[in-house]
Amino acid sequence: QVQLVESGGGLVQPGGSLRLSCLASGFTFSYYAMRWYRQAPGKERELVATIASAGDSIRYVDSVKGRFTISRDNAKNTVYLQMNDLRPEDTAVYYCNVLLRGVGFWGQGTQVTVSS
Repeated sequence: QVQLVESGGGLVQPGGSLRLSCLASGFTFSYYAMRWYRQAPGKERELVATIASAGDSIRYVDSVKGRFTISRDNAKNTVYLQMNDLRPEDTAVYYCNVLLRGVGFWGQGTQVTVSS
């Protein structure tokens, strides 16, 4: 079955960095685009970044451009989100996502808290 397991979240001070990882299994990882979403308390889930199957097309929400970098290692079935210059407004649960034949699959999420 499809599994997505996120890791790497934590508590960080403003201006700090974190790298999130999402290990995928149960499907042919290299065939599919991968996405990172986040959901802050009381807010809707937001698409943060998308990377195409070969990593040759990448998109970001405007609020993270220049600070976050999405990447993938198809040999390791893993997608990453490098987050630099973190701000309190980046505080959220971060989820990775894959769309397989029209069905969305999600991991359990990893909490990122940016606070002094």
